[in-house]
Amino acid sequence: MPEERLQKVLAHAGIASRRRAEELITAGRVTVNGEVVKELGVKVNPRRDVVHVDGRQVGKPEQHVYFLLHKPRGVLSAAGDARGRRTVVDLVPSGARLYPVGRLDLESEGLILLTNDGELAYRLAHPRYEHEKEYRVLVEGRPTPEALDRLRKGVGMEGGWTLPAQVQVEREADSNTWLRIVLKEGRKRQIRRMVEAVGYRVLRLIRVRIGPLHLSDLKPGASRPLTAGELRAIKVIRAEEPKPWVGSRRRGARPGGPGGGAPEPAGRAPGPAGRRPRAGTPGAAGGARRAPARPRTVGQRPREKRGE
Repeated sequence: MPEERLQKVLAHAGIASRRRAEELITAGRVTVNGEVVKELGVKVNPRRDVVHVDGRQVGKPEQHVYFLLHKPRGVLSAAGDARGRRTVVDLVPSGARLYPVGRLDLESEGLILLTNDGELAYRLAHPRYEHEKEYRVLVEGRPTPEALDRLRKGVGMEGGWTLPAQVQVEREADSNTWLRIVLKEGRKRQIRRMVEAVGYRVLRLIRVRIGPLHLSDLKPGASRPLTAGELRAIKVIRAEEPKPWVGSRRRGARPGGPGGGAPEPAGRAPGPAGRRPRAGTPGAAGGARRAPARPRTVGQRPREKRGE
């Protein structure tokens, strides 16, 4: 059997997603043949080398299991809950240890993939692979064209600006509006926060697609194994090369910077590289540049801030 990267072996064995496996390695919690490994480039042979995580031996790679679930409202997108609440794993008839891919908050519903395939989970979740997540969203009221355009170009939120999204009006329902929104990233409560940022409220949110996997006519609470065609599709995903990732979600980055789209909010002049100026710098309120802080010597206590 050919050698593989250690984090990939851990993911294939169902220990964790690849990203989480990398964290386990760098934290010194993984040993190979009795020696602690902290480097991510190490390769091992799963049939020959003995791998332990937190002192427990990693066995042969598990057979991969895949289930599609229509998560109802009120069910947690988690593998377990210390408070005994019902989770998505409770709704799937499988003896394998599964975890959800593409989490939804408690009040949201729709498609979730449950699997023990950490490699696939990583590739579907990370924005560098650009796998779309499609949602039907019921919004209170009638969003204006300007609000819809802001959602398409990117919205400033904690953690940075969102990536451009596809947003279409599907139909009007009474005094509310159904939108179709397609994202290539997935932050916590992202759609709800995006809609709130442009002045509206989400009444209902249903995910209908993750990459090539569709909700179709699956009823709330029901699940099913992947079809032969879906298995072929995820095999392609597991073999694909990642696209260049420039970290456009980092704090302060926005689509309206160099090569971006949305303009800066009115009343603020953009700083270098399209960023907003910090307080105390030319172009920001106050005007004067803040004096550089004095260097402190070791053991010197910093002065307390005034008025706080």
